[in-house]
Amino acid sequence: MNHYKNMKKTYWLFLAPVLVSLLLVIVLPFIYGIYTSFTNSNGLTMSFIGLTNYKELFSDQRFLESISVTFWFSIISVLLVNIIGLALGLLVTSIKGKFATFLRTTFFIPNLIGGVILGFIWQFIFIQAFSAIGSATGIPFFDNWLATSVSGFWALVIVFVWQMSGYVMLIYISFLTSISSSVIDSAKMDGVNAWQMFWYIQFPTVAPAFTISLFLTLTNAFRLYDLNLTLTNGGPFGSTETLAMNIYNTAFQEYSQGYAQTKGVLFFIIVTIVTVFQLYLSRKREMDV
Repeated sequence: MNHYKNMKKTYWLFLAPVLVSLLLVIVLPFIYGIYTSFTNSNGLTMSFIGLTNYKELFSDQRFLESISVTFWFSIISVLLVNIIGLALGLLVTSIKGKFATFLRTTFFIPNLIGGVILGFIWQFIFIQAFSAIGSATGIPFFDNWLATSVSGFWALVIVFVWQMSGYVMLIYISFLTSISSSVIDSAKMDGVNAWQMFWYIQFPTVAPAFTISLFLTLTNAFRLYDLNLTLTNGGPFGSTETLAMNIYNTAFQEYSQGYAQTKGVLFFIIVTIVTVFQLYLSRKREMDV
């Protein structure tokens, strides 16, 4: 009995630093942030104003536009990242030898580059390289890529997809390589074509990977800030400003901390709802498969 009590004390002793850290770094700031959303805090002074900030949200046109930008960016990016990531995974696993390792490394490298650096690299490509190609060829497609809301939006999508596809590829590869070679060989001997191999053997195997990949890409897409800052800085005229950038600008450029916290609380609720709904659909699909 004493031995059990000693083990229990040791368990809580080792767990205590983690619990204290979570309490101080996550739980208490989160609760304080919720309280701040009911104030007019500017970072130095604050007073309680009730639901005023929340009422103002629904008439804030720029904030509503940032939600729309973030929503469409997330939907398009998540679909493209997972489609391309799965395609790259199928390509790499279909190749044997050192070339497969080379491809895997090449596709994954963009994910190792920091978002700010990656943004500046692609900013140079979109502004300098594309302009040079447009001037040399006379093709208007390459002109002013970051100067309009439409092309600026698609520039964000292209860079995000280029960065994340290799990372998602590794997730799909881990599931694809778990398929027994005897199953693949038997299917080939039975005359199964490439499409049947994918749909009836490979796709059911990678179904659990969709849950992981969708969750990771969705959370990364929703909290996009660094690429948004370095590529378009939300321009032109805030037309490519994501929700994360809108919240940051409200807090540290307009010095409206209370209102920014209100946006942050709503952002948290939106992400939670979307994530839970996505996990529910993914799990349901896994059970169906």
